Amino acid sequence: MTGLRETEGSPVHQAPDESSTFSALRGQLQEAAATFAGGPDALESILLGMVDDVDRAVNEPLEIFPVCHHSPASALAMARRLREKQPKVVYLELCEDMAPLLTELRNCRLPVAVQAFAGDVDGFPAEWAPLSVVAPITEASAEYQAIAYALDTPGVELVLVDRSSDHVFQWDPRGERGPEPAAEDAPAEAEAALHGEAVGVEIGDLRPRFAELEEHLLRHGRVRHWSEWWHQYVEVPLGESGSDHDTYRQVMFLIGSLFRRLAPGDPARVRVDEDRERYMWTRMREHLAATGSDPEDCLYVCGAFHAASRVEEFGVHGADTFTISPRSGTTWQYGLIPSSHAAIEAQFGLAAGSVSIAATEWVKSLKRTRVQPYRLEGQAGTKKSTAKKPRGKQVAVPAQDQPAADQLSGFLRRPPVLDRLDEAELLGWSVDIVRAARRNGYLASTADAIAVFETSILLAGMRDRAKPTPYDFQDAAVTCIEKDSVPGRRDVRRLVEIMMGGDRIGQVGYEALPPLARDVYDRLAPLELKLQQRGVQRALLDMASRPELQACSDVLWMLRRLMPQGAARPIMGERRLGERSIQESWDLALGTHQRALIELGYEGVSLEQVLEQRLRREAYAPQATTATVLAAVEDATLYLRSRRLADELGTHALKVLAAERSVDGAPEVLRRVRALLAYYRTTEPVLPPWIESFTKTGYAHYCTLLPTAFRNEEATAGQVAAMLGFLFSMESLALSLGCDRAQLELAVAQCHPDDPSKTALLWAAQVQLGTLSRAELRARCAELLDNPLVVPAYPRYLSGFVHALEPVPGLADVVVEAVSNAFARLPDPVLLPWLPLLITTLRSSAADLAPLLIREAGRIFPARLDALDAWVPPWRAQQQPARIPRTASTAGPRPAALLTAHRATCDAVAALLGCAEGWAEADAPAAPGAALLPAHPATCDAVAELLGCDGDWTAPAAAAPSPATTLTTRHPATAKALDTLLTGA
Repeated sequence: MTGLRETEGSPVHQAPDESSTFSALRGQLQEAAATFAGGPDALESILLGMVDDVDRAVNEPLEIFPVCHHSPASALAMARRLREKQPKVVYLELCEDMAPLLTELRNCRLPVAVQAFAGDVDGFPAEWAPLSVVAPITEASAEYQAIAYALDTPGVELVLVDRSSDHVFQWDPRGERGPEPAAEDAPAEAEAALHGEAVGVEIGDLRPRFAELEEHLLRHGRVRHWSEWWHQYVEVPLGESGSDHDTYRQVMFLIGSLFRRLAPGDPARVRVDEDRERYMWTRMREHLAATGSDPEDCLYVCGAFHAASRVEEFGVHGADTFTISPRSGTTWQYGLIPSSHAAIEAQFGLAAGSVSIAATEWVKSLKRTRVQPYRLEGQAGTKKSTAKKPRGKQVAVPAQDQPAADQLSGFLRRPPVLDRLDEAELLGWSVDIVRAARRNGYLASTADAIAVFETSILLAGMRDRAKPTPYDFQDAAVTCIEKDSVPGRRDVRRLVEIMMGGDRIGQVGYEALPPLARDVYDRLAPLELKLQQRGVQRALLDMASRPELQACSDVLWMLRRLMPQGAARPIMGERRLGERSIQESWDLALGTHQRALIELGYEGVSLEQVLEQRLRREAYAPQATTATVLAAVEDATLYLRSRRLADELGTHALKVLAAERSVDGAPEVLRRVRALLAYYRTTEPVLPPWIESFTKTGYAHYCTLLPTAFRNEEATAGQVAAMLGFLFSMESLALSLGCDRAQLELAVAQCHPDDPSKTALLWAAQVQLGTLSRAELRARCAELLDNPLVVPAYPRYLSGFVHALEPVPGLADVVVEAVSNAFARLPDPVLLPWLPLLITTLRSSAADLAPLLIREAGRIFPARLDALDAWVPPWRAQQQPARIPRTASTAGPRPAALLTAHRATCDAVAALLGCAEGWAEADAPAAPGAALLPAHPATCDAVAELLGCDGDWTAPAAAAPSPATTLTTRHPATAKALDTLLTGA
């Protein structure tokens, strides 16, 4: 724009209209087109068309005020113009159905966003739900100045004229719901997601839609991104040079016309833009006709792109040919959500830090120009103005009869002026960034501050700028301070953004919150925390000493279920079926997640209502599975304690289970059914009818699917094990309800798996049913290890055995034996390559069942390392041959010596049998038992009867060399039993 010069002696293509305001500018553009293009062509039509657009907009009876969203220059010009004109009607380019929300802005801390939300859609595809439209508002935006003026000035009417939120999705919904342009420097802060997936509606969508044009402007402007170009070539000339109202309007009209005429011819987007303009002008003419307002007393605030419109409906005298389509049946809800500079930048494709820099420029412009901005009375987060308000009614400046003069020609030829105060400001920036860098671990000094100052001026000169901009300063700081390393978590670029104002985050006040959000804050009031503040706060709940905190605990658990992760996070305490904590500790960040809390208010008036609606929606969704419905039943019992809802959802789970033809959710179904069954057995006198029916149906259902699941390659061993776990664990209840065990036996008999892990599962099921003994199972495992061809697949068999612990936990000792035998029998060349596969198989396939296996191994193996060498595994001990009873020739007089050496044992046996006789003195000490046994035959007979030994005493031989001979030859069974009892062998 600064390159247009007056050329003398150039031929004029067409004589300019002397009556036109811009006749001189038309002549200059015609000469420039002829000079640069070599004759009349498309360039001339574009340049002259831009002047026509400006002329048409300037001469419109209804004053059009073109703006750019979040532009300090637009906000400054708006505040100045409102105080001069004092319009009685303000037409604002904003969704017309958002008008009732604007009065609540005074209860919020800016920036915030006006939101329209629809959870249930009617007339749109179901996959679009939920629908959300947001319009962010900052203090440094022209629309906020217009809103504050209209709401706080008596007798002024604010009319929103843009399409409704419903029409946003009606008109070319694919284009509107398409992905928003990514930010040029995407912010790393979490606040960038405050708007969620909402569609953004802004005033002044002023950015080239012609990629080649934007690239050309960035390259020749020596800037990195569009935000920097706009600041350098529009904000600074319009804002800091003190341009008057006419100059501002004409420049913005010219920019809007340029971007509009050079936009690519996308028919869908052009149609939407033109329909929006027809919609707005139709609404304004309807309002003027209904109220009889004078267009001279009105002000139309819209984006500069739409101000240079060429539709037939343009102007108060335009054609009334546009018909507004009716809205769909979708019910929309409205509210205010917190916003932030980073969220605005991320949603509308702006450079990181650009909105913060704009806010800083806004404050600086107010100090320099001393323009008094408009702020809503009682606006949160703003300082009260100390300036005295003029008494009496403010008198508007009378409108000028003569048309506005041509200000474009002089503005385009005017060179920028360097303000001396910028040097002091740049020096302050340099000192502040060095101070901030040192606090963040950088080795910065005064020399770095001087280097940043000089480099900023150098970069501005290299980029053909009159003075350094914040973007020049940012590049200079990165070059001089950061160098090659970042000692902390923040780089210098982020430090500059913070120094320039940082990411300001808005907050919605209590009065502007929906009823549900206010109810949450009221119910959590006993915690005595400032929950609306951002950040994490710790809440300690001792329900034992303060029973009233139990209600707060219920609210927090529901918030944890409904809100995003991190909004309410339990540190101590848990809530499971049948269990309640008496003490809890929570980390709460409701202020940080205020948007999610507000959107909950769109779904209902209480947390209980919203949770019940969500549970029903999840349970009755078309893609809902049995596990999903059972989870809803558990949540209804856990959070709502609603037996009615639990029974309803449980009955629906029965229908979903009967309709399923896969076993994908079997593990989850088993886990949840076990938990619910245990809960009802401990808290209810009788089981609910639905869970009895679920058990019967599940038993027959899984028996039917069992043979197919064993053969299906897509069904995993864990899923098949869960089916068997349901059948075996629910078998007693199912049989008591009338099921037939023969159905399960037939189903197992029909299973013929090919997969090794499923084969092991089948063996475990056969052991549980009694068709396979444990000895036969051990023999099969030994055969697997004896077969070299099967050894590589042995880990998969072990995986199946581990999964078998779910339906048959009694096989834990057999699994430990199988693993131990593999380690004992396999040689190292086979074992070592196989060991990683075994570990990964157990970890990935049976991580939940591994603790049971480890406990069983701990029970079997010795507890001390020194006992491991002499330890004999139980399965090896069972395989040793039975001990042969000792005879006289092999044992000698051992029993006689044992009786005399341990008389206490014999006395205890005699007392047990009721024998009162004492010990008799033996003549031969070497064989004291010879006299005891023949002398007391009744005692020996009683011991034999006690030990279950048959047979009577025989007459002793004449010579009894030892008691062992007497015991083994005359009563061998009794001798063997007694020897075992006394010796433990």
